[in-house]
Amino acid sequence: MNGTPTNLKQSLVQRVLIYRIGSLGDTLVSLPAFHLIARTFPNAERRLLTNFPVNVKAPPAAAILESTGLVDGYFRYVVGTRNPADLTRLWWTLFRWRPDVLVYIGPARGALSAQRDDSFFRYCGIKERIGIPVDEAMQENEWDEKTQSFEPEADRLLRNISSLGDGRIEDPSSWDLRLTSQECARADDALEPIATKPIIAVSVGTKVQSKDWGRENWRALLARLATLYPRYGLILSGAPEEGEASEYAAEGWRQAGGGTAINLCGRLTPRESAAAFRRAQIFIGHDSGPMHLAATVQTPCVAIFAARNRPRVWFPYGNHHRVVYHETECAGCGLETCIVEKKRCLTSITVDEVVEQVRAILS
Repeated sequence: MNGTPTNLKQSLVQRVLIYRIGSLGDTLVSLPAFHLIARTFPNAERRLLTNFPVNVKAPPAAAILESTGLVDGYFRYVVGTRNPADLTRLWWTLFRWRPDVLVYIGPARGALSAQRDDSFFRYCGIKERIGIPVDEAMQENEWDEKTQSFEPEADRLLRNISSLGDGRIEDPSSWDLRLTSQECARADDALEPIATKPIIAVSVGTKVQSKDWGRENWRALLARLATLYPRYGLILSGAPEEGEASEYAAEGWRQAGGGTAINLCGRLTPRESAAAFRRAQIFIGHDSGPMHLAATVQTPCVAIFAARNRPRVWFPYGNHHRVVYHETECAGCGLETCIVEKKRCLTSITVDEVVEQVRAILS
């Protein structure tokens, strides 16, 4: 049931339930999987079961998938709930909709958790269940001998649903957000003051303490870049709550004689931000949703990564990006708040290192 759907006649499938939870970056790394599902079941109604946002800085999946045609509707629930009434309501909602197929592209939360999910979806009456990672091999990002690093998360998701066909992960169309003309026009209007300039895009925000490189580093970096690239315009993007930190960093750029700087935090939707990033020569940011947005529209990224995750798993997909990552003894800790080591893996990254990677791309 969780592997190849041997008895599945795709042309007869009318309703497909897709399971994916997480926030902006989680949705974006799933895009090739969403495209594969849409190619496999083009005539079916496809609905996404996802979570309510867990953080004000975490846009819902609909903020990315709307207008793509990849999903036709949504069911939402509170992640981790054990409330019997909530679970009963969710069960009844799904049971009444009667999906023909479940395609599971959820995060790796342990084989036992996946087995509980499998049981729940079976009780919902879903006979064909594809991709539920009920064993450790499906949970783990495989080690790649060729690259001497771990399998990217987008590859793991596609491997688990490979019975649906080739995910075409190297094809840019598999990452296509299908931005609308209106979204592109909104972005172009926001960038009008620097319409004739090459653009550096930056996002200084993150919702996780252990990924935050620090205000002073960002301010110093932008001051250095202003002296190197005075003809460039600068845009800063992020959630409304990141506006003040972005403005603080931008002052380093302005004081060093940089060109026009535009703070777009809270002014554009995530999809409109992607449309703005497509105009940039480079994106610089943390391991974050905006970084994945920029990578999705094929903008070269310089990504500043903590070592809380194993290398390459969450790196921006593609060979045209530069990642700054220091692998310390405590790498792979998964911590959202790092107190004991004081974010040593991240704070040991210097402004000079980041500048070197920016110059490598812009040269």
